[in-house]
Amino acid sequence: MSILHLHPPWIKTGKRIESLVRKALYTYSMLENHTKIVVALSGGKDSLSLLLMLKAISGRGFPELDLYAVNIGGKYSCGAEVSQKYLANICDKIQVPFTSITSPYDPEIPECYSCSQVRRRLLFQAAKEIGATAVAFGHHRDDVVQTALMNLLHKAEFAGMLPVVDMIHFNITILRPLILTRESWIRKFAKESGFARVTCRCPVVSLRTKTEAALKLLEDVFPQARHNIALAIEQQGLSKAQKIKTN
Repeated sequence: MSILHLHPPWIKTGKRIESLVRKALYTYSMLENHTKIVVALSGGKDSLSLLLMLKAISGRGFPELDLYAVNIGGKYSCGAEVSQKYLANICDKIQVPFTSITSPYDPEIPECYSCSQVRRRLLFQAAKEIGATAVAFGHHRDDVVQTALMNLLHKAEFAGMLPVVDMIHFNITILRPLILTRESWIRKFAKESGFARVTCRCPVVSLRTKTEAALKLLEDVFPQARHNIALAIEQQGLSKAQKIKTN
């Protein structure tokens, strides 16, 4: 088993990711009203990287953060192959309280949207019980681009994952501190940090996988396609953040 590297100083890639997370937190004022935060911890490279970055940044140029890690397990949950003991051990080492909840979602024919809605509702409920005002997700720049393309092709609308989303019905705010970070950098950081390799065991063929394949074909013709889509979403997110500040 690899030796886990869970604290700064980071080895190589971690410095770059921390810088981008800091930029996202500052640019989109993510911590302006939120210091008690639940991190959605699937156990994959993205959520683990997010947890370590927020823990490292806490009290260093930003307010001291009261962090909690919540894992939603179950038959179809992404990252379900990661043992609870493994996640609990990491959280214990960095002194972040860890909670695991089992999703009841188990239909005869699983469907991605319904599954994600159930898991998200469980996360929001857990956050409210903890007294947190925000839930941080490990969505990175490539997730943002894929989502924008999926919405454009399947819903005829240009809409991507925004860095900050207020879920009014739940009285919870969604934060995406990795929104400026490339997946390739997170993959390198995960390797440098010694994370266990995780493969989602969900049997449903993901539309996201097909979208990524289409995006790569698009990049063959327009090499800057991914960058430009990401930039457009970033500008949209910044515009909304500025409107919130002025209201």
